[in-house]
Amino acid sequence: MQLVLYFLLILSALLAGSAYLLFKKTNPLYLKLALSFSGAFLFAVTVIHLIPEAYLHGGQGIGIYILVGFLFQIILELFSEGIEHGHVHVHHHPHAAFPLSIMLGLCIHSFFEGMPLAQRNGEVFNTGLFAGILLHHLPVAFALMSLLIASGLSKTKSLFNLFIFALMAPLGAWASQFIASGFGANEVYFDKVMGVVIGIFLHISTTILFESSEQHRFNYYKMGAILAGVGLALMIF
Repeated sequence: MQLVLYFLLILSALLAGSAYLLFKKTNPLYLKLALSFSGAFLFAVTVIHLIPEAYLHGGQGIGIYILVGFLFQIILELFSEGIEHGHVHVHHHPHAAFPLSIMLGLCIHSFFEGMPLAQRNGEVFNTGLFAGILLHHLPVAFALMSLLIASGLSKTKSLFNLFIFALMAPLGAWASQFIASGFGANEVYFDKVMGVVIGIFLHISTTILFESSEQHRFNYYKMGAILAGVGLALMIF
């Protein structure tokens, strides 16, 4: 079952990124609305589902790891330039310039996101975390592909790098499972990793939600997307 969900995680990112090749003329406001929806869903899942579970298993000390994750994401964005929440900064050069630091920061971000997907001993797959990562990665993959193409990379090289990004979350889960097996149980470190990821989620989601636009009409649409994301999280969980 886990392998199927990991495959869906990879496939969804590939499809979302590849969609840019078909819809290059898409209104950028649609991407912002998709980000608002996914950000609201991610925030709601984190507050309703992930934080209570983390404190239940990890105790009061888990707050330190949440803070570490929040600060860690700030550091990552020095490299990724905020592409995790839809910011695409294209640096124009006379020759193709691969955005290495952005790709590196985004892949590290995705790898850490996937680490808590590894199951605790005897527990079911964390569907809340999975759904949050999947919905978050859809607009991010689209934004990444637009950046890669705009940076001068060919479609083949752009798709290859998109595939690397799509692999990161499942690789994080597999690495987490491998590390846990060395201790004999996930519980030794699982809650700490989840706390770090919760901090990352809080930074990403609140950054998306607090961004505003001078276009009041768009802000009304954004509010609708936010309410839809929160509503979906409430219906599912």
